[in-house]
Amino acid sequence: MTETYYQVDGSRERDDNISKTARKEEMTALQKLGQELTELSKDQLAQVPMSDKLRDAIKEYKRLTSHGACRRQMQYIGKIMRGEDEEPIRSKLDQFNGVNAEATAKLHRIERTRLQLIEKDEAVTRFFNEYPNADVQHIRALVRNARKEHEQAKPPKSFRELFQVIKEAIEGKSAAQQEMPPEEDESDES
Repeated sequence: MTETYYQVDGSRERDDNISKTARKEEMTALQKLGQELTELSKDQLAQVPMSDKLRDAIKEYKRLTSHGACRRQMQYIGKIMRGEDEEPIRSKLDQFNGVNAEATAKLHRIERTRLQLIEKDEAVTRFFNEYPNADVQHIRALVRNARKEHEQAKPPKSFRELFQVIKEAIEGKSAAQQEMPPEEDESDES
């Protein structure tokens, strides 16, 4: 038995190979992709390659407040998604998710380093061994001041500044590693 289904532009197309269940799963996946698009900020949404029709439908969805209206609009977005090229959209969403996860991990690493520096003197020594270009006197003074601020329950001025200095040291090292040319193997010269 051949099945007929309608595309977004209203034309009919027959497909003998795709079952109704598989088609429904595909439509649900497109609707989920549309849901992810509705959760993006305006700036991120502007970067995603999509048709103006889809962009307008997403803006309309964000404007709605009624549960039923949102559900119907989401179904409409899923319908529009059938005519979109989903690969560039998926890759852009993956890029947004990857960048956010990477940035969050970096901030957590800086935070852990700051707490270790304040808690233990050995951590300060390890930090300077790992980041030899860091300003030793400035960081030691910030650590000392952050400890005093904590003991005296003062505002965490040095605590915050220490975060920025650690961030600069880590970024400076990673930038220096990217700029270094690859080392040549000395055994190839003979």
